[in-house]
Amino acid sequence: MTASILWRFSRPHTIIGSTLSIIVLFLLQGGSLYNHWYILVVTLISALACNVCITGLNQVIDVELDKINKPELPIASGELDANSAKKIVLASGIIALVAAALLHWLLLLLIVVILFLGIAYSLPPIQFKKHHLPAALSITIVRGVLVNLGMALHFSGMLDPSYTIEPVVYPLTLFISAFSLAIAWYKDLPDRAGDAHFGYRTFPLLYSPKIALYWGAALVTAAYAFCIYWSFQESEPLLLLSLSALGLAFLILVRTVRLDDQTSVKRFYKLFWVFFFATYLSFLWVLV
Repeated sequence: MTASILWRFSRPHTIIGSTLSIIVLFLLQGGSLYNHWYILVVTLISALACNVCITGLNQVIDVELDKINKPELPIASGELDANSAKKIVLASGIIALVAAALLHWLLLLLIVVILFLGIAYSLPPIQFKKHHLPAALSITIVRGVLVNLGMALHFSGMLDPSYTIEPVVYPLTLFISAFSLAIAWYKDLPDRAGDAHFGYRTFPLLYSPKIALYWGAALVTAAYAFCIYWSFQESEPLLLLSLSALGLAFLILVRTVRLDDQTSVKRFYKLFWVFFFATYLSFLWVLV
């Protein structure tokens, strides 16, 4: 088993997103990379192991579906056998829980809840991912609410026992929650063939790819507008300019999507995650 296979099995875009979100929240809550590095490192170990556990489980369950939608993934392509994948998933879950337990009770509670939702998302008989509303809600709750407010509380609890969430975290949470809901819709745009074959009731299949695209765009645009307004109210010109540029670039990206072209749709989804990364980084301007 090569590092390349393990990296692709971990779903790199989710690993990068989780890493950036945790680092940004750590810094926004007043964490110091010099004085509090161990808090950040152990939190990252726990969170990223949790990430691998959830995304890995999804691939273990979805082998036949991925052969249609994502044949390049390690299990679907035959590069990684199912038994090895299951061992990675189990080991990742254990690492996530042990690391969290060694650091802080709130982090442990957070990881337990996220693991529960992640397992319920993929594993029968619950399998939220088969129905667009439970799938969207679970993704939004985890990526939007639990990661942002939960991690902010965790860092505050370790850095300052008052458990105070910094004001900037609230608009960030609102934005990422809206973004996560759009992710839940957009991730199914390139997967329509397999989802239709296996009877998944995803948003683009129930309504239409065009509705999914433009409703998601309206939601993300509204979130950008709110955060731009918040930046203006709080006299954060660098954040305002950064979010304005990203919002405009996002609208331009939406205009370039050709829903009848699978390559265009996959390209759009990959670039959409770049906006997720960039928006998190933009919020660091409040520290300048």
